[in-house]
Amino acid sequence: MSELPVVGVLLGNSAGVGPELVAKLAVKNFYADYFRPVIIGDVRMFEHGLKVIGGDVPHYVISDLSECDWTRGYPVLDLKDQDPEKVVYGEANEYCGASDLLQLDTAIDLCKAGKIEGFVFGPFHKGAMKMAGLHDESEHTYLAHAFNLTTPFCEVNMMDDLMTVRTTSHIPISEVSANITEQNLREAIELAEITGESFGHKPRIAVAALNPHCGEFGLCGREEVDVIQPTIEKVVKETGWNVTGPYSADTLFISALAGDFDVVVTMYHDQGQIALKLVGFQRCITVAGGQPYPIATCAHGTAFDKVGKGTATTDSFERAVKAVSRMALAKRAKA
Repeated sequence: MSELPVVGVLLGNSAGVGPELVAKLAVKNFYADYFRPVIIGDVRMFEHGLKVIGGDVPHYVISDLSECDWTRGYPVLDLKDQDPEKVVYGEANEYCGASDLLQLDTAIDLCKAGKIEGFVFGPFHKGAMKMAGLHDESEHTYLAHAFNLTTPFCEVNMMDDLMTVRTTSHIPISEVSANITEQNLREAIELAEITGESFGHKPRIAVAALNPHCGEFGLCGREEVDVIQPTIEKVVKETGWNVTGPYSADTLFISALAGDFDVVVTMYHDQGQIALKLVGFQRCITVAGGQPYPIATCAHGTAFDKVGKGTATTDSFERAVKAVSRMALAKRAKA
């Protein structure tokens, strides 16, 4: 275990199932095969999660990562900010949103200081974070600002070994076509390449079409002819990356899910989300694509309807743990 990466495990939003998920994997000793975990959050919320699931595990509070000794159990970097008696479970609130941001800030600082190699986090709640002062669109934008990123970044959806990257993301469908530009598509393809490489290999990238039947050579839309195909050709010529397409979106995922591609670049949010979540919702995770450190979380949210029942499944969170481990080891190998 001494050779495994040191990775932060953030409890997530206190009003949701995050503390329960973190506790369940601790009781199962799941983390031990993938990294040396440092639990980040209020120790009382971790213990609350243990109580909810009816389990227990050796753990101890640390104030600095130099105090970690995994032979003693799980080290908990106690943020001392969440009293379980004050948490309003099952709803978004400023009190818990502030903790989400504190957990993020703590993990960011630890990454920058070289004390952890990445982190996995229980589900945050964007609405609660905004109540607490988040001005960015999401935690991914917040991370990018904190890390001073100048290269493309976005949440990357992943199921098993297949990833999807979006050319456009959280915008209305009515605005998608206008945002299918050479620059936006180039950035999406670059993000696909960067994220694929973060798992230790050169990815096979497929680009989806926007229009039915791939636009029928301009008879059913011009985006493929005017933007998508020319951009793919330019990128391949300039970089040598393994990028092909455009492919009709209604058939592309048949071959992608069969293992023919590693990453699919989609034109809009639901084009890839529907395919992956339909096939394997519990197997989906979200990777913080383009960030300088391995970061991932489960694809589902805070599951307010399940909080406190101990019934939330850990499938997605387990895969997030595995993904961060793979990326951390790949980053080590590349260094």
